[in-house]
Amino acid sequence: MATKGTTTIIMQQAIEADYLARLQHEFPETRFLLCLDDASLTSAIPDADALVGTAITPALLDAAPKLRWIACTSAGVEKLLPTLRGRDGITLTNFSGVAAPNIAEHVLMMMFSFARGMRVLARQQEQHQWIPDDLPLPTFELGGQTLGIVGMGEIGDALARKAHGIGMRVLGVQRHPEKKPAYLAELLAADELPQVLAESDHLALCLPLTPATKYTIDTEELAQMKRGAYLYNIGRGQLVNQDALIVALRGASIAGAGLDVTTPEPLPPDSPLWEMTNVFVTGHTAARTPHYWERGIEVLVDNVRRFVAGDDLRDVVDTSAGY
Repeated sequence: MATKGTTTIIMQQAIEADYLARLQHEFPETRFLLCLDDASLTSAIPDADALVGTAITPALLDAAPKLRWIACTSAGVEKLLPTLRGRDGITLTNFSGVAAPNIAEHVLMMMFSFARGMRVLARQQEQHQWIPDDLPLPTFELGGQTLGIVGMGEIGDALARKAHGIGMRVLGVQRHPEKKPAYLAELLAADELPQVLAESDHLALCLPLTPATKYTIDTEELAQMKRGAYLYNIGRGQLVNQDALIVALRGASIAGAGLDVTTPEPLPPDSPLWEMTNVFVTGHTAARTPHYWERGIEVLVDNVRRFVAGDDLRDVVDTSAGY
């Protein structure tokens, strides 16, 4: 049982001992409880002022009268939203931007793989065969090509900076466009997406999944894409109508796709996407990085400091908008 006046924060997921020790050192008056199983979580939740994790059930919320803050340790919060909508007095934050550097690099990796014909090169290596001079190798250069980024949050911004740095023309799409950064050729509103589809050699989806963003790319949008363009999705699978995408890929109306996310996940073994030579499926790995908690702990420490002081939290999610 917590001492009266003590702030209790439940750590719902594993965290390295050094990071937990840092939290306890910086906030000696705050109690941090590591609850990694249902039994310990159920026992501790009645005293919790805050929860650090990625999921909570309605039953746990009902048993948590003191809970005022949930710190989601991922950028995506769609699994939490149905439970939290309509629950007053609980602030939801996320780890927006923590994985942005590596996810941007992941998109570039897929783009370079298409540009340098890596599918063919990898197959030749597996077969221990040197590349014959007369072997067709589909190559092109990214420099001078146009990249459209739909969703200019932390990930989209990181991708835009890196793509601009290798000489690409970058178009950004934002729900509410504000000041255009220098590394964007244009910053457009969501209703100007058709222009971006028509001009982009590469199109990257960097959006959260909300009712408004589901099927951002559907049959109509695929038909509007520049012929021979490539589509990349590192947001959520349902940003794209996957059946329509398969049709477009088979018909070669677009050249290829790099999919870190799919519908469903895991992608079933019988999905035709696995066998397509113009598709990379990377199994929701873009966010993986050894530096995730190096950046994440700074966000968490800052927000714990704000929380115990009664100040406004950073990276607050608008539960009605979904991000």
